[in-house]
Amino acid sequence: MENRETDRPPVGFWYHFPDGADVVESQLRFYRESGMDFCKIMCDGYFSYPNPGLKEVHRAKDLYQLKPMDPGHPYFREQVERAARIVRELKEECFVFYSIFCPMSYLRFGTSEEQVMAFYREDPEAFAYGLSVVAEDASRLARLLITEAGCDGVYYSVQNAELSRFSFEEYRKYVTPSDKAVLLEAEKYSPYNILHCCGWAGDKNRVEVWQDYPGAAVNWAIYVEGLPLPKGKEFFGGRCVLGGFQNTKDGVLYRGSKEEVSEFTAGLIQEVGGRGFILGADCTVPGDISMERLRWVAEAAEKHKERTVGKC
Repeated sequence: MENRETDRPPVGFWYHFPDGADVVESQLRFYRESGMDFCKIMCDGYFSYPNPGLKEVHRAKDLYQLKPMDPGHPYFREQVERAARIVRELKEECFVFYSIFCPMSYLRFGTSEEQVMAFYREDPEAFAYGLSVVAEDASRLARLLITEAGCDGVYYSVQNAELSRFSFEEYRKYVTPSDKAVLLEAEKYSPYNILHCCGWAGDKNRVEVWQDYPGAAVNWAIYVEGLPLPKGKEFFGGRCVLGGFQNTKDGVLYRGSKEEVSEFTAGLIQEVGGRGFILGADCTVPGDISMERLRWVAEAAEKHKERTVGKC
């Protein structure tokens, strides 16, 4: 993440756990069985944004009455405690990150996509104000995860920049300030935050709206955006990049043979090089993928290390 030379690229994949699963135990089991080099804690069970004030928001102007949640709300405390349990268990074994979302997505989770866009069309300024309030809660969560739970950083998902949703100017004026507020808060407490430019809808985004967002590493949907890793690394200012594999059931990671996955891994390493590169996927991989397939990538990366050491 500091763009220094490595013996091999680290490997990191993740997926969502079934409803009702013990996320702590599931997360630890996944890390230990998959051969990953770091742990990204999923926020499963906490996607909904439970701000009680949203019950009184019916029109865009009502967003001016929205206030941040109480600092002691279970939404904060339970996530921090869950993360702390995982960090304590892994101790100094690996880096640990926690998934959080941008304010517009949290507002969308707490209401609906249709309602959020209606707020924007009705009163863009009120919409932006509402996002600024949500940003206070997201910033608090990021801060507590790093300072109290002990996470090494956050994996920050920015969304909602599909070509059909906003123009570049609209997004930068009304959405970017809240996006950056959360990232800049996380940056105060850790230099190792990951910016995830999410292609969740399968539609192309205006990735240029996120180009100057902070983050030590950047992860984006290369198969959605048509922005390959080498060009993306240049696009994002030479920062560390995370990705390379398609995250759907159509990709080589899910469908390919061991030989195909190994060859694909080797090709990515050759394509991107040995500095500032983490092997991973566009986003969350399917929950029914076998751990063996993920280990194939880690094994292929280790073989690259062996070849490199041999040359020395």
